[in-house]
Amino acid sequence: MQKSPGLVLTIAVFLLALQPALLSAQEWDEDGGWDFQAIELYARGDRIFTMSLGTVFPTVFVFRDDIYRPHGHGFRPVGGTGSLAFSYFLTSRIFVGGEIGLMFNGTVGGNNVFIIPIGAHAGWKFWFNRFEFPVGFTLGIAPQNHLESRYLGFFLRGWGAAYFRFNEDWSFGLNANWTWLPQRPIVDGERVRSRDVDGNMLGVTISARYHF
Repeated sequence: MQKSPGLVLTIAVFLLALQPALLSAQEWDEDGGWDFQAIELYARGDRIFTMSLGTVFPTVFVFRDDIYRPHGHGFRPVGGTGSLAFSYFLTSRIFVGGEIGLMFNGTVGGNNVFIIPIGAHAGWKFWFNRFEFPVGFTLGIAPQNHLESRYLGFFLRGWGAAYFRFNEDWSFGLNANWTWLPQRPIVDGERVRSRDVDGNMLGVTISARYHF
């Protein structure tokens, strides 16, 4: 039976209209894997809760025109860090959110420096198969405490990560970040430029993410 050109054209148009829906299928199959016909893993409104724990390495401290390594500033070479973060997807790739963490490091005098970064972040994500690679930055405030000294400044952090999507709800991975912590002390209402410090910390953490 010969098919009419109109019928062929109708079928072609229907298949073209159906193609985006087929490509965007994202169902988790019974074997625990994505249907990788999907071209978009996330959609607007998707959320992620992230828990991270790891180490922090003081790297470079700049005092006006002088540069010191951690031992020159009295830090021990390795400290600890942890954080909780929430992310919300604006598109399939762009997300924003907030986070709170704790960084601590010992000093050569046997004391500790505590820093509590609290900030907002924005990022972009790409993926391949079950591996996800988010990158972004965080900006916020960072209360700091060392013995009787207190300081409230801001921080800027750039970061990148690699995650393996274990199942529909959970993914696990490794995160690396660089945190800039400037201090601009004011004593008796006057700026004391001789005490300006730009601290830099490298953090490496393992992270677990819950998707909902």
